[in-house]
Parts: sequence; structure tokens; C-alpha cells
Amino acid sequence: MAPKPASSASKAPASQGGKAPAAKAPAEAGKKTASKSKSAATGDKKKAKKTRKETYSTYIYRVLKQVHPDTGISTKSMAILNSFISDIFEQVAAEASKLAAYNKKSTISSREIQTAVRLILPGELSKHAISEGTKAVTKYSSSK
Repeated sequence: MAPKPASSASKAPASQGGKAPAAKAPAEAGKKTASKSKSAATGDKKKAKKTRKETYSTYIYRVLKQVHPDTGISTKSMAILNSFISDIFEQVAAEASKLAAYNKKSTISSREIQTAVRLILPGELSKHAISEGTKAVTKYSSSK
């Protein structure tokens, strides 16, 4: 009789498709066995914070509402835009890192970012990006 519950328990996470609640249970059980006082001090709410995923969704939505206040966006479209922004960010960061290394600097400054944007984005798009970036840096510097 013992093998049946074990097999049904192993089937339950597989039927859920590896969702977060299935992943939480073994981690919490391991935490309780390791030290009860530590799990009691941290609580279950802290465990939920670990599964957070950072996205640009909030910022995409804010910009959309600035440009078109009465327009919405679907979840799939938001996921595509989030992926696009992450990709561009990685490209710019990698290029800026190379530029800093070429100049034997250990810090990526706004100058490296600006040059990386010029190299990655085409024509008019890079000009607009640079002007927006300059505006943001000026606003940040004046608020200090």
C-alpha cells in the first residue's frame, strides 16, 4: 500500500505542469527539517516573495497610457514587449561593457551607454533614444 501514495504524489506535480505551488512544497518541507526556528522566523510570506519575476510591464503600461490613454494591451502583447525590452537592454549593456573594456575603464558611464545606443539602434531611432536619455540624465542630475 505504501507505493501507491508515493506514485500518486509523484503524479500530482507532473499533472500540474511544474507550477510554482508544486515547487514550493518540497522547499518548505526541507526548510522545516533544516531548522524550525528559521522557518518560523521567516514565515510563508517571505517564501512567496522569492517567486517574484521582475518585468517592465508597469513601465510599458504607464508609457502606453501617456501616449494613448484609452488603449489597452493584451497579456501576450505585454510579454512580447517585455521580451523585446529585455533583449535591447542586454545588447546595449553588452556593447557598453565592450566599449568600457576597450578604453580600459571598469565603469560603464552614460557616455558608453550613448555610444552603444548609437551602434545598436538604427538612424532616427538612435537619435530619439539619445535625446530621451540625455533628458533623463539631466532631470536626474538636477534633482540631486
